[in-house]
Parts: sequence; C-alpha cells; structure tokens
Amino acid sequence: MPRYKLVVEYDGTPFNGWQYQTNGLSVQQVIEEAIERFSGEKVRIHCAGRTDAGVHATSQVAHVDLAKDWRADTVRDATNAYLKALPVSVLAAQAVPDGFHARLSAIKRHYVYRIVNRRAPPALEANRVWHVAWPLDAAKMHEAAQSLLGQHDFTTFRASECQANSPIRTLDRLDVERIGEEIRVHASARSFLHHQVRSIVGTLERVGVGRWSVDQVRAALDARDRTRCGPMAPSTGLYLIGVDYRT
Repeated sequence: MPRYKLVVEYDGTPFNGWQYQTNGLSVQQVIEEAIERFSGEKVRIHCAGRTDAGVHATSQVAHVDLAKDWRADTVRDATNAYLKALPVSVLAAQAVPDGFHARLSAIKRHYVYRIVNRRAPPALEANRVWHVAWPLDAAKMHEAAQSLLGQHDFTTFRASECQANSPIRTLDRLDVERIGEEIRVHASARSFLHHQVRSIVGTLERVGVGRWSVDQVRAALDARDRTRCGPMAPSTGLYLIGVDYRT
C-alpha cells in the first residue's frame, strides 16, 4: 500500500484545530474528505503535530496510505481541487517508504509566534497575529527566553489537560527578535507539551512590558507549578513552520 508524505499549509481561523472534533470542523477532516473524493477511499491521515483551534501552519507534515499507486503530483493537485473553498493547501506530496511516520519519524519541530506591537490594531492580519498595543522590550524578552533553553521540567508551561507521559522537554531554540512593528518568538524542539509555546510567549510578554523580571521567568520554571505561569498567549499568533526528519 503506497504511503505519501504531505506538506500542508493552512489558516487555522475557521477550524477547531487539526484533530477530528465532534463540535466543529477540523483540518484533518477536510483533508481526509478531499482525498476520499478524488481517490474513492476512506482514509486516515497522521500529522507531525496536532495544532489547536486557531493555530496556523506553513509547513505541517502528514502521511496517508492509499491502495492505488498514484503519481505524487496527482495526489497533491487532486486533493487541492477539493480544498479550494477552504484555507488549506497541500504544498507537496511525495511517495515515502512504509517506515516513514509523520509524527514518530520527526526529529525536530519548529514554531514561530508573531506579535504585532503597535497602538493601532491589525486590519489585514487580525486573526493571524497577537496584537499587543503597549510597548514591548524584545531584548529583555530574548534575555528571559534564554533561561528556558535546554532540558527542563516544563510543568509550569504545560496545559492542565496535557496527555504527555512526562513534562520533561528539551528546548533547542527560543529566540525573540523585533522586525519593525512585529516581534517574533522562534521555538524549536524535538517535541512540545500541550500549550507549551503559547504559555512561554505569554510569560515573555510580561517581561517585555516590564511586569516580570528575567529572574522571575526562571523562578516560575523551577517552581514546576502551572499557577506560576503568565497568561497564555492567544492561538492566533502561533504557526507550525517546519518539521525535520532524518534523510
């Protein structure tokens, strides 16, 4: 049974996240339905990282098994033909070995969180960024972020409903940069806890506005206590931008 790797981008605004939901539309559902419409097969796709409601992706990775040996570009184009009314696009499709698994084979995931930092609210990207009207010190946010790098118990920055077996994670990258009116937080790790990036960004925003010190961020991490986390950043600014695999 041929297996295909799909690279997908989507605007998460109209969806209840990646995974199937009983109370609304999901990205997984619309892609599976599009594949079924062109192939005639009922399929189940598996992704590299389940994104929450409102979270976007420029490079989500998924895989699907099909009974027929289709050309990879046909899989891409035929799926997109049935997705054209939705903000979802299959950027690439590639035939891969049976041992490839979008989630289990991934060795690193990359996210970016976008903050528009100006007085006026965004008109064109209202659902694609976090608008913070008060001035933020990106340099201080970056300094605080460095205390979270490496392997730690991230209980403080973990959702209460997180189903991961362990709160131990290793952050390989956590950089904060300002580009004009936009602040971007870049995060890379093999895997993340549920709401980890948004919880960290919300805490760093407290540093940027001057409500928290750099030392308070490290103290919150060391407390291993969810109640010590800053307010969680909204989903609108978060993007899954890449997934790495061994070649």
